[in-house]
Amino acid sequence: MCGICGFVKYGERVSEGDKITLSKMNDKLIHRGPDAKNTLFFDNVALGFTRLSIIGLENGMQPIYNEDENLVLICNGEIFNYIELKKYLKSRGHSFKTESDVEVILHLYEEKGTAFLNDLNGQFAFALFDKRKKMLFCARDQMGILPFFYTFVNNTFIFGSEVKAILEHPSVSPSVDVTGLDQIFTFPGLISPRTMFKNIHSLENGHFLLVGNDGKITDHEYWDLPQNPPESAANEKSEQEYLEELEYHFENSVKLRLRSDVPTGLYLSGGLDSSLIAMKVDQLSEQNNKKGFSIDFPDSQISESVYQKIIAKSSHSDLYQKTFLSNDISERLPRAIYHSECPIKETYNTASLHLSQAVRDKQLKVILSGEGADEFFAGYVGYRFDKMRAMGLTNNTVSPEEFDLRNKVWGDGNFYYENSFLEAERLKKEIYADGLLSSFDEINCLNHQIIDHEKIKARDVLNKRSYIDYKLRMVDHLISDHGDRMAMANSVEVRYPFLDKNLVEFSTRVPSDLKLRDFTEKYLLRRLAEKSVPKEILNREKFGFVAPGSPYLLQKNIEYINDILSYDRIKKQGFFNADHIEKLKKQYSTPGFSINAPFETDLLIIVITFGIFLEQFIEKR
Repeated sequence: MCGICGFVKYGERVSEGDKITLSKMNDKLIHRGPDAKNTLFFDNVALGFTRLSIIGLENGMQPIYNEDENLVLICNGEIFNYIELKKYLKSRGHSFKTESDVEVILHLYEEKGTAFLNDLNGQFAFALFDKRKKMLFCARDQMGILPFFYTFVNNTFIFGSEVKAILEHPSVSPSVDVTGLDQIFTFPGLISPRTMFKNIHSLENGHFLLVGNDGKITDHEYWDLPQNPPESAANEKSEQEYLEELEYHFENSVKLRLRSDVPTGLYLSGGLDSSLIAMKVDQLSEQNNKKGFSIDFPDSQISESVYQKIIAKSSHSDLYQKTFLSNDISERLPRAIYHSECPIKETYNTASLHLSQAVRDKQLKVILSGEGADEFFAGYVGYRFDKMRAMGLTNNTVSPEEFDLRNKVWGDGNFYYENSFLEAERLKKEIYADGLLSSFDEINCLNHQIIDHEKIKARDVLNKRSYIDYKLRMVDHLISDHGDRMAMANSVEVRYPFLDKNLVEFSTRVPSDLKLRDFTEKYLLRRLAEKSVPKEILNREKFGFVAPGSPYLLQKNIEYINDILSYDRIKKQGFFNADHIEKLKKQYSTPGFSINAPFETDLLIIVITFGIFLEQFIEKR
C-alpha cells in the first residue's frame, strides 16, 4: 500500500507555489510509503505518491500511464486478482509496461469506463485522471479498507489518503465538525462521509467520484452489501453444500492475499478467526517458520498467550509476542490520535500501534488479519441478544420516546443497537457546553441520516444487524482508525481474508440459522474450523478484550492528561461543560471505579482524545 494525494485547479494552471504545496502534502504521507516518493504536474493537475513496495518491486513506481499517456493513475492498495485480469486484458490487445498489480486499472478503464470496479478483488483507493475528458475519477474499495478523503475549496478539488495531507494545502482551514464528535459519542465511531473536519469528506466504501472539467463533483455507489435471499431460496442447499462453498471462497481469498513479492506475516490473537487464517496459510504455503505476531498482557486474566502459542505451533509459525504494559497506553495515545485523525472511545488503538511496530521491527511489510468474520457471520453478542428478545427471554419494553428515536434511525422502533438513544442524549446534554446545547438539534447525529432504511427493511433481524455492524462499526472504525491507520503508521499493509468481496457476497446467501445456530455464534465458520483449528481454540469462549480506559489514566496522575482535562482548558475550548467534566474526573478517579464496557461509554476517554485531536490538528493552526 501507499499514500496518494493531489489537487485539481479549475480556471488556472498549477504554479511553482503549488509544487511546494504538493511536496508538503506528500511528505505528510511518507509513513504510508517510505520506500520512494514522486510528484507529477501538468496543466491544472498535481499528483503525489509515496510508495510501499510490495508487488512489482523493480518497476511499479507511480504515477503510472496507459499506452498513449492520456490516462494517469495513482493508487493506494492492492488488486489481488491482477494476474487473471491481466491475462484477460492482454487477450483484448492491451500491453503492459510494469509488473505492478494496479496497472490493470488503467486498461480496465479503457475497456469499460467506470463500470469495471466490481471486476476488482482487492483493497484500493485511487485517483485516475482522464486527459481527453479532463475528468478525475476517484474510487474506494467495496469494504472501505483503504481511506480516501477530499474537499473542494477555492475552486480546487483536494484529496489525500489521510486528512493531514489535505491540511497542508493553504486553501484549507481546519475546523471541527461537531456532528462528527456527536457520532463518536453515539456510535462505535465516525461514519463516512463525515470526518472530524468540517467540509472535509470521507469517500464512502463502494463509492466513486467523478470530478468534471467544470469542477462539478458527482458521487456514485457501485457496490453495497447484497440483500440476503428469502429463507425458502437459501434453504434449497444443505448445510454441507454451504460448508463446501465457504471453504472454496475462504481458500481462494487466502491464496489471493498471499500474492506478494515480499514475505507475509500473520496476526495471531489466539481467537477463532486469525487461527483459521493461520491454518489455511500453513496448508497453502511452502514457507516454514512463518512469522506470527501477537499482543500479550502481563495480567493473567486477560492474557491469551497460551492460545497464541498453541496456534503458532500448529501453523508452524515463529511467534513474536509483544508484551503490552498499561503505561504503553499513555505513551502511545498522542501518536494513535495523530494517525487516527479523530477521537476514539477506547484505548486499544495503542496496542494495535504497538503490534504493527513489532511487525516492522522484523522487517515485514505485509500481514494477514482476521477482521470481518464477526460482522458477516454473526460473531458479536448482539446477535445472541436479538435471538433472546425474539424468544421472549429478555424484557423488550421500550418507551414511546425511545421507540420513535429508533424508528427514525433504523426505520424499526424495535431494533436495539448497543445502547439507548434516550440515555445517550441525556449523557451528551450533560457533557456538552452551552454553546453546543444551543444548537443541539442541528449537531445531533440522530437528526442526520445514518442508514438508508430501504437497504435494511427487507432483511431479517440477524442480517439487519450484520448490515449495520458493517456500516457503523467495521468500515470506519475497525478497518480504518483501528486497522489501516495503526498499521500504516509503521508502514505495514494489513490484508483481510474475511473481507474478500466474493466471500462477503457468499455470506449474504448463507441462511441465518447457519450463522447463529441456537446460541452458537459463527456456527458455519466453526464447522469449517473443525478440520484444522486446535480444539483448545475451537472450544474456548469468545474473548472480548477491553483495554484500560480513562479511569486508569486518571488514577496514574499523568501530567499531559491532567492538562487536557484541566478546568480552564475545557472552559476555554468551549465544547464540554467544565463543571461536569470535574464531576466525572472525581468519579473516575475513585479507587475501584470501573466502566462496564462495552455496555457503558467511557466518556472521559472521548474527552481526552478529543483534546489531543484539538491540540494536534486545530489549535496549532
